[in-house]
Amino acid sequence: MTHGTRKLRVGAELHRLLNELLQTEVKDPRLDGVTVSDVEMSGDLGVAKVYYAMLYPDQDPDEAREAFQRASGFLRGRIGQALRLRRTPELHFVRDVSARRGAELSRLIDSLNPGPTDEPPDDES
Repeated sequence: MTHGTRKLRVGAELHRLLNELLQTEVKDPRLDGVTVSDVEMSGDLGVAKVYYAMLYPDQDPDEAREAFQRASGFLRGRIGQALRLRRTPELHFVRDVSARRGAELSRLIDSLNPGPTDEPPDDES
């Protein structure tokens, strides 16, 4: 197995585990509606960049980031128990803004592209 494959496998398992922990064990109300959208592992598996998305795009991202920082030790402990890695990765939390950007682009496209009109087309025959 190549090193890149292991990195992807550990990242995918960490992604699944973090979402499960957010749903079942993390009690901080600031993380309600927050999900992990992606995890990128460093080459040595020592650092995990955790991308999170919020259900409500207008929700204050600073509160979620603070809640993640506060829960970081708890999450690392659970990850260490579940994954049995030699070294539990440090967790760096980054807000994933791709969904918000997608919604903004959709709104912009919709505003430029008028919908169908109720009038039938003119037939000059």
